[in-house]
Amino acid sequence: MYNEISVKLLKLSSLFISSPLNYICNKLLSCGIFACRFKYAEVVQLFKKGDKKGMSNYRPISLLIAFSKVSEKVKYVRLYQHLINHSVLLNEQFGFKAKSSTAKAIFNLISEILETLNSKKVVGGIFCDLEKAFDCINYAILLCKLNLYRIRGPFHKLIKSHLTNRYQRVLIGGKYSYHSNSEWSKINHGVPQGSILGPLLFLFYINDLPKMVQCNSKPTLFVDYTSLIFSNPNYLDFKTTINKVFSQLNKLFDGNLLLLNCEKTRYVHFTLKGTVLHEAPIGYNNFI
Repeated sequence: MYNEISVKLLKLSSLFISSPLNYICNKLLSCGIFACRFKYAEVVQLFKKGDKKGMSNYRPISLLIAFSKVSEKVKYVRLYQHLINHSVLLNEQFGFKAKSSTAKAIFNLISEILETLNSKKVVGGIFCDLEKAFDCINYAILLCKLNLYRIRGPFHKLIKSHLTNRYQRVLIGGKYSYHSNSEWSKINHGVPQGSILGPLLFLFYINDLPKMVQCNSKPTLFVDYTSLIFSNPNYLDFKTTINKVFSQLNKLFDGNLLLLNCEKTRYVHFTLKGTVLHEAPIGYNNFI
């Protein structure tokens, strides 16, 4: 990282710097101002899979200043406590919650499918993937939603200060060393991938989704992954409902400036052995 102070060094010197760090964090909370020197990040590319020449096969990870991580942890604890005290997160969200996991999300999904199949209904599911969800977060929309969830005053001001006027540069090189870097550029939207606070802010950003679609479907969310299960005894009604909800879902994503990744979004029809398999019922902007 560009300030050359590692988290390991911070831990080793914690006995000597804990008092001034505590003072700084309390000042941040009371004044609602995030230090400008904390707003710089270096980005490295983490290869996922596929062709190494394809840019979309890399995940950008932000290397944040160690001191900023300490202040982020303080903000995270405050925000998470607010979530718990006011029951902000809906039950359909399984990501980044205490006593929750991908296993519980999968169990909830499978239980819903099996229960509906046992009732002899037509069952199908849409499994959505958002394209670069964390990078698309709009600050004005996020801050407005935080205000609706009663996050106001100095803390709301601190989150706004934390998000705005951030800068990053990209490091280029091998696995253990980087021989070049880009110029510093201002970040106009999105939360840093690899940050402590980023995923929690995204949960606030997408928390209203289940209420928009749960009348006609059973949603299950794990951060930016959204699964919707549909059921109806009549296939024509099933087809009408699933198209209506999928259209609503796309409008919701568009309104939040999020982009659905059509290549990874799938429709799955669930049947019992020996049951007639229907054609894919979804049609929206050439997506089937």
